[in-house]
Amino acid sequence: MPGYVAISYLLVICAILSVLSFHLLPAVFAALAVYVLTLKLAACFPKNMNRSAHKFALGVVVICVIVGLTSLVAIGSAFIKSSNGLAALLTAVVDTLGSLRKTLPDSYADLLPTTIEDLRQQFLDIMSEHVQKISVVGMEGFKIFAHVLLGMVVGGMAALHLFRKDDNVPPFLGELRCRLRNLTYAFDRVVFAQVKISALNTLLTSLYLLVALPFFGIHLPMATILIILTFVVGMLPVVGNLISNTAIFVISLGVSPVIAVTSLMFLVLIHKAEYFLNAKIVGYEVQATAWELLSAMLLMEAVFGVAGLVAAPVVYAWLKKEVKELGLI
Repeated sequence: MPGYVAISYLLVICAILSVLSFHLLPAVFAALAVYVLTLKLAACFPKNMNRSAHKFALGVVVICVIVGLTSLVAIGSAFIKSSNGLAALLTAVVDTLGSLRKTLPDSYADLLPTTIEDLRQQFLDIMSEHVQKISVVGMEGFKIFAHVLLGMVVGGMAALHLFRKDDNVPPFLGELRCRLRNLTYAFDRVVFAQVKISALNTLLTSLYLLVALPFFGIHLPMATILIILTFVVGMLPVVGNLISNTAIFVISLGVSPVIAVTSLMFLVLIHKAEYFLNAKIVGYEVQATAWELLSAMLLMEAVFGVAGLVAAPVVYAWLKKEVKELGLI
């Protein structure tokens, strides 16, 4: 292997380690998402449009992002300003906790609030007790949001400068571009395949919460929030499904133990189906089995925490593609 090829691998590996160590994963994922989406949209236009197609595609992506953020802010603001919305949410929480008290031992049940005022008071006590930690979390959230915005700007700028394989560039630069193309390929395959899986999982969960249970006269509290949670955390392979399943099981337990068991059985069925989906969609796209991805996730979570858990499928897919291109496997 020529020296400049080895150096290109070393630089990319160092870049990945730096991103995980300095908590820049949201920015990098945002940049890759904008870059990949822009190229996919630009590919729908005639090839002779070239740079104009990329500009138009980037404009569409930017408009979609702005509309999405504006909609989220508007929905959140309307919900906060609406006393009925907050009251309904608090009532649902208290009702769920009240049902949960009946299934817990007295020592634990006495710790749960029984009225909306008790719930508000506990919330205020927690806020006042951990105000410093909450402020730190708020600053971290603002920092992550700023990183995401900057990452999207970088991804958009990179999308306008399309790198071609046949460009007449020095060998070392060509190898760096090859590493980045393979990383983009891995991100495209893993992340967008996971979006498909999460969407299907959310659809099945929605049918269960909004159709199947109401058909038998059972209405689960906060069903809409649970559906949104299912889609969002569903972006995390394997682990995301466990998080949403736990939330649905706990809320179901607040209604009745029978509903909790029914929900658990349904969620286990979906969870088993998702293994086949992962094997067929993600595994097929990156030529990796479920145990390979899970092993990579466990290792990177142990080293880098949650960021490593999220990045593991993309990093492993990139590494496997590079190894295959070298003819080692």
